[in-house]
Amino acid sequence: MALKNEQKYRSWVEVDLDHFTANLREIRRLLGDKMDFMQTVKADAYGHGAIEISQAALRAGARMLGVANADEGVQLRVSGIEAPIVILGPSTRSEIPELVKYHLTPSVSDAGFAAALEEQLARASRTLAVHVEVDTGMGRGGTMHNEAPELIGTLRTLPHIELEGIFSHFAASELMTFYNDEQWRLFSALLAHLHDQGIDIPIRHMDNSGAILNYPGLKLDMARPGIMTYGIYPSEETRSKAALLPVMSFKTSIVLLKEFPAGYGIGYNRSYVTKGTTRVATIPVGYGDGYPFVLSNTGEALIRGRRAPVIGRVSMDLCTLDVTHIPDCAVGDEVVLLGRQGNEYISANEIAAKAQTISYEVLCALGKRAPRVFLHKGRTDVVEPRLRRIFVPGEEKSIARIDSIIRHCLQTRTRDEELGDAIYYEVIETLFGKEDRQLELRSCFRYDITIAQLPEAAEHRRRSDAYFRLRTHVEYKKTIRSHIFMIGCASDRAQLEALIEDEHCEYRWILGGGEDVMIERDFTVEKMRIDGEDIPVIDAKKTARGYEVWCGSDALKAKINQEVKIEIEILTKKAKNNRTFPVYLLYPTRGLEINFHYERAALKNVRAESFFAGRHPQASIRARKGQSISVQVPGGEWVFPTSGVIFIWDI
Repeated sequence: MALKNEQKYRSWVEVDLDHFTANLREIRRLLGDKMDFMQTVKADAYGHGAIEISQAALRAGARMLGVANADEGVQLRVSGIEAPIVILGPSTRSEIPELVKYHLTPSVSDAGFAAALEEQLARASRTLAVHVEVDTGMGRGGTMHNEAPELIGTLRTLPHIELEGIFSHFAASELMTFYNDEQWRLFSALLAHLHDQGIDIPIRHMDNSGAILNYPGLKLDMARPGIMTYGIYPSEETRSKAALLPVMSFKTSIVLLKEFPAGYGIGYNRSYVTKGTTRVATIPVGYGDGYPFVLSNTGEALIRGRRAPVIGRVSMDLCTLDVTHIPDCAVGDEVVLLGRQGNEYISANEIAAKAQTISYEVLCALGKRAPRVFLHKGRTDVVEPRLRRIFVPGEEKSIARIDSIIRHCLQTRTRDEELGDAIYYEVIETLFGKEDRQLELRSCFRYDITIAQLPEAAEHRRRSDAYFRLRTHVEYKKTIRSHIFMIGCASDRAQLEALIEDEHCEYRWILGGGEDVMIERDFTVEKMRIDGEDIPVIDAKKTARGYEVWCGSDALKAKINQEVKIEIEILTKKAKNNRTFPVYLLYPTRGLEINFHYERAALKNVRAESFFAGRHPQASIRARKGQSISVQVPGGEWVFPTSGVIFIWDI
């Protein structure tokens, strides 16, 4: 049998994303329309590949992702996933900086951890959602059910912690037992008690895979399916309660074929001795790949749609199979250790039974060293294969190493060390700024500037002669990270740079002028809106870095990590002796329109000088003489810092 494209690997794990999505549809059917679900992706999504499984689950409607620790959450964040990520086990205090930095949702089981989390959140001027885990009988993580009200009361006093969820975990949901009923009774009683106290926590969840199948009437706000999403039934008793498709297959190929006479020892310690002439296939898989040692002389594999027994010991890197009954097999043939080939199927439960373990362990362990090949719409070239590995804590923070790689790449690409460094410092540093700040992307950028004469009131006659009135309306779409924003006005370049460094500064302005300029009087934020809703000003103050106008609303917490439309309207003034108005882009922006209206200012010879960085940033300029001038870049084109437009005129 000829090698297929995906058989270029020594061994590989095939992950069928279509089967995974079909399982999610089945789960949605069981849950009904009113119940959300959290996709459990801990332990690299049970060995399937956490990043790709998470992306597929989110496309299929998952509300959240569940992981085991902060490192797993960071891996998803640095891969570009912005959905809520819940740490399902108790977090340690050493993980708190990661939770805050990457906006991960911890499970809280004790007040000491909550206090430490609150302290760091306050220091960072951030808020964070948490879920309270309640122990109703699992005897593992969580606060005891009778102590939960006290912990919840404490959490409600902490201003930077948002009590978003509460959950418990069944100890034996794969079976129908009285113990599950008791756990449900205790959790329901706790929720009822909290409700009586006027405490309704938005997201309540307890159902895991077994409970979804065995207890369809026990529905809360959200379920946490795990093993069943990967096509594995929690128990034989649940097999008839859903139609699930297996997602993972573990495959390799024959690397060697030999024929041995009777009485020949196979493998270490001659645990198998041939009884007659025997044809033996060697495959490059062993316990180093997660194939259990206990399957020595017990396991089976599929070759050309037929079962071939494992003979001899499973060694670290190799196994041997008896293929005497498959005379037409050849070197290079596909070998299936988990999955289907022809009419035969080896399941994770079958392997688990022979290995005296559970299917969870089989899935997590198999193919430790093998790349994941993702099947989508029957093809393996739609999703890029990925080497399976455990995320190394801190590797995403090795900025010096990453910077060095990027700089050397630019130097090689330009064939010039000096030019490569110049591109690095002008582009990469501008894009990313501080190493701990996430890259901001914006789209649908629109900037409307209206310049006019100041009203000629007697008490302001000197000011009206020296200044124009300037009204600026700016709007764009972006993903927000906080429910509080600052709009700043600087009086010099040093203050402006300080404002740029603040991650909460959504928009900044520099206001020059003479002695009669009062920054707090001559700079007004008239309006800020998000998704069409007015956002109130909560504070305005003069600081060492200029004038700061803080806007925010608790209602925005629900929009964190979502794309929104932001609109800001500013009224200020501009010195008449400065005959230019620049608009700079500090963030990568897809599509823009900048309009300069000057008919009420009596400007002459108005023109626009544009400078855009990007792949195809061809700006079009339209002018209406005596009225306005507009600059546009199509909506599908990216414009990168530092780009912009300078409007120039005569008086």
